[in-house]
Amino acid sequence: MVVPSLDEPVRLDRYLAGGAGLDLSRSFVQQIIDHGLVMVDGRAVNKSFRLKGGETIVLTIPPVPVSDLTPEEIPLDVVYEDDHLAVVNKPAGMVVHPAPGNPQHTLVNALLFRFGRLATDADSLRPGIIHRLDKDTSGLLLVAKTDPVARALQEQMTARLITKTYRAVICGHMPHPAGTIDLPIGRSIKDRKKMTVTHAHSREAVTKYAVLTQYRLVDLVEIELVTGRTHQIRVHFSHLHHPVLGDPDYGGRLKWVKGVDPAIRLAAKRLLDLMDRQALHAGSLRFIHPVTGQELTISSEPPDDMRRLIIALDDERR
Repeated sequence: MVVPSLDEPVRLDRYLAGGAGLDLSRSFVQQIIDHGLVMVDGRAVNKSFRLKGGETIVLTIPPVPVSDLTPEEIPLDVVYEDDHLAVVNKPAGMVVHPAPGNPQHTLVNALLFRFGRLATDADSLRPGIIHRLDKDTSGLLLVAKTDPVARALQEQMTARLITKTYRAVICGHMPHPAGTIDLPIGRSIKDRKKMTVTHAHSREAVTKYAVLTQYRLVDLVEIELVTGRTHQIRVHFSHLHHPVLGDPDYGGRLKWVKGVDPAIRLAAKRLLDLMDRQALHAGSLRFIHPVTGQELTISSEPPDDMRRLIIALDDERR
């Protein structure tokens, strides 16, 4: 659709929910914008983007309404559960919620089968999900069973009271043993499926890290997310020329191998043979239980592929 002449600038979400002749609620519009499903003049923007008139807007409406989601009997590793919430250890390769191209066989489908009912107020496109992990990132996810708990956990997320800690193997060596990466992230103009460090139409993104072990070719790092932007860890480390090992989208596979000294290129390829995904695992969650008030810390060990990688790196050092 083409935006007609406007008397004054209008927020994108407000225009689509009220002035575009579409039968869409503002909360639904905000959700599809946040999911990168609304393009303005060929690029994804945030929901507060102001239209001036003359822009071309393209919307992709998800084909699977929540009410039509099918519970699926898919094995789940539930590491914590009570009547109000759960923490699930997501395997690498599983998509978190249905979206265009992945309407079934997601974590949400498995959760609906396991728990029956999930919170829907926070985000009807991903019921129960408080935060996301990329398809090929393994680790812990927080799930709300009721709407009041979902709202309380979202408030904790906004106030940065939920601590999310990751382990990653990154290419090369960080210049400092610990530090903070404070670089804004927005959607890439070249590829809307990717994110990039940019000051245009971006959001604050802050990542803390500490090097745990320095190996010959890579570093094992512990990472704490201060903010939670899409692909944040992968984008930040890639921008610093230390992509997550095995990451095909942000330079952690063949691009990295081609850039290393030819004398160690074979060793680099051997590491990649051990990881067919990014070496990134969400290993710890700390939060306040919205009902009991208890502080909970939930942890999980990296899966087999990352453990094999780390064992191989340790063996190489001996």
